[in-house]
Amino acid sequence: MIVDMADDTRVTGERSGANVIFVHWHDLGRHLACYGAVGVQSPVLDQLAADGVLLTSAHATAPLCSPARGSLFTGQYPHRNGLVGLAHHGFAYRPGVRTLPSLLSEHGYRTVLFGMQHESTDPSSLGFGTIDVSDSRCDYVVERATEWIDDDGVGDQPFFLTAGFFETHRPYPEDEYPPADPDAIGVPDFLPDTADVRADLAGLHGSIAKADAAVGRLLDAIERAGLADNTWIVFATDHGLAFPRAKSTLYAEGTGISFIIRPPRVLAHRGSVYDGLFSGVDLTPTLLDLLGLPIPADLDGLSHARELLADSTPAPPQPASPAGDGPVRTAVFTEKTYHDAFDPIRAIRTRDFSYIENLAPRPQLLLPLDIADSLSARSLDPQSTIVPRAQRELYDLRFDPHERNNLAGNPTYADIEAELAGRLAQWRSRTGDTLPGTAVGTEIAAEFMRAWMARSADKEPGEEALPSRRPLGSRRELAGEITTERVSSARRDMDSARTP
Repeated sequence: MIVDMADDTRVTGERSGANVIFVHWHDLGRHLACYGAVGVQSPVLDQLAADGVLLTSAHATAPLCSPARGSLFTGQYPHRNGLVGLAHHGFAYRPGVRTLPSLLSEHGYRTVLFGMQHESTDPSSLGFGTIDVSDSRCDYVVERATEWIDDDGVGDQPFFLTAGFFETHRPYPEDEYPPADPDAIGVPDFLPDTADVRADLAGLHGSIAKADAAVGRLLDAIERAGLADNTWIVFATDHGLAFPRAKSTLYAEGTGISFIIRPPRVLAHRGSVYDGLFSGVDLTPTLLDLLGLPIPADLDGLSHARELLADSTPAPPQPASPAGDGPVRTAVFTEKTYHDAFDPIRAIRTRDFSYIENLAPRPQLLLPLDIADSLSARSLDPQSTIVPRAQRELYDLRFDPHERNNLAGNPTYADIEAELAGRLAQWRSRTGDTLPGTAVGTEIAAEFMRAWMARSADKEPGEEALPSRRPLGSRRELAGEITTERVSSARRDMDSARTP
């Protein structure tokens, strides 16, 4: 069912800008052939990358769904926009936070959401003019998006269409996603090469293949409608793979994301690779800049528009890079506060180093439920979920890209550690990053998990226990009202307390 939301603030008038279609997937990381993943069948996205701009150093602001997506759509860090945990656990944007669709609506754009969203228990609050979240599986989303493009896509007003896929979130049922051949898969270096891991990856690869084909049908619809000349295509995922030591961690495999931007054909862009550091908070200001629209002063992100269009001819005039002729960013900042548990972590990542501060005593790996239940979890060293985590972690990415050799406390790297710790502290102070005490945060997390278990105990037949794993069903909608009061209390604590 499509819902048209009343929008009295929308500007009407002549068509004044390019369209934007934003396709986003769940839990993909950079696991595509165009990023070097072996055995992945992703020909559509590989071609999109070849025709557009492939971002190789893009990072989510957080390694879990709602906070990462909230940054993409607001240009603000999770602790700034308020979405520091999962929406179905009761977390929400702070009052007054403006989203990308609402900003575009102010400038005459029609805004449309089909499928997956994970930022609010109330999709109508996200700023879209047209909404259909009745199913988030890729086939349905593309069918509805294609119908909309065929019927309404060409008009006097430009549009912003978001197509959110449930894929490639777990689980990977074989009747929906025929698995790949486990023997034809390249196992990522951060995972052990075992039969369980290969079987798990085979299901993921099946999900990728299906979602990739769906993107192809969407791109075909854009061509049929004659929109390719005047439409930006943006593809991204929220955070890293749902595998151990990836999702829910601040290592590269947890925050590193696929990001592809194909400019309108009229710009005659030659396929290119952009290896500058890019944060999830940069999407909103970059898109606004590419569209020639003003960037609100309260955004945390930076525009990369000029750099992304360096290989386009003719390129529209763009403002100078904030760093002159240098990179837009010298670092990205990432954070985790709540997932299935209270697990406060903050990090800074440069081209050469990764520095992480673990702000509560936790084991080396604190697995979210979907990963803990996975085949791959059976191949973990059991000690990794028991042995205490270091308070500080420092990795030299030039020699240790998989972040295995912790150099924190090593005298040789003392100056680097001090510099990065200082930059991280300055960022936290500048952006108002505060946390509740460990006891308070732990109890808040325990309460929303008790509420989740109570809801899942009486789930309907055929439904999955986790709301984000149930794209269908009468209880499909995010259910955050149970813990809203408790989370509001936590937010007051964060606003009034400084990190110990």
